[in-house]
Amino acid sequence: MSTVLLLGGRSGIGLAIVEELLAEHSGSDVVLARRPRPGADAEEAAVADRLRAAGAATVEAVDFDAEALGSHEALVDEVFARHEVSHAVVAFGILGDQEQAWTDVVAAQRLVTVNSTAAVGVGVALAAAMRRQGRGAIVALSSVAGVRVRRSNFVYGASKSAMDAFYLNLGVALAGSGVRVLVVRPGAVATGMIAGNDPVAFTVEAEEVARAAVGALERGKDVVHVPSLFGPAMALAHLVPHRLWRTLRT
Repeated sequence: MSTVLLLGGRSGIGLAIVEELLAEHSGSDVVLARRPRPGADAEEAAVADRLRAAGAATVEAVDFDAEALGSHEALVDEVFARHEVSHAVVAFGILGDQEQAWTDVVAAQRLVTVNSTAAVGVGVALAAAMRRQGRGAIVALSSVAGVRVRRSNFVYGASKSAMDAFYLNLGVALAGSGVRVLVVRPGAVATGMIAGNDPVAFTVEAEEVARAAVGALERGKDVVHVPSLFGPAMALAHLVPHRLWRTLRT
């Protein structure tokens, strides 16, 4: 029986992707790797019920702290020792306060540690484990913010840019191994991460991202933008000279 591993087990987008995968692979086990949250028993039970209703045979939670860098390899190896993981979804990350991020050393370091350093380390561990089992797919949740970084969120964008470049090229390095990598680049998604922020054009629901991601996996893609118009838009963005791009404040 195959298993879906979600790293970032509280991510709204990540959970939606797991549900969409279960629609295609009903009966799979699900492992949610997430930071412990005291007093969240009812919420976690509701998530487990939701995933079982979507087709999960079992739902298991394991402790995962993105900032505990030294624990990631052992966690991945422990999960793979007990499960044959068909899909690993890397969906953890933080947005942070964008003005604080470029003026506060600790805030900047934390944002880059979680979004870049931890994501890369987890990717290396997942790649090694999947190569040993001879198959699998890694779905890495990136962002259009990392494709052409803007002034308004440049620390977050830079952290996602590094993560994006790593996973895109991890897929190249794994060619012929039986392991695939899909990089998912959404724009604004209506989840708790952006709750309370000003409205953003082209905001999509987590379920739309999930459908696009699983559809891209089925078509053998290595990257998918959500909404799809961001693909050509980002290609054009790279043609804009920096002296003009720097005037954009959004």
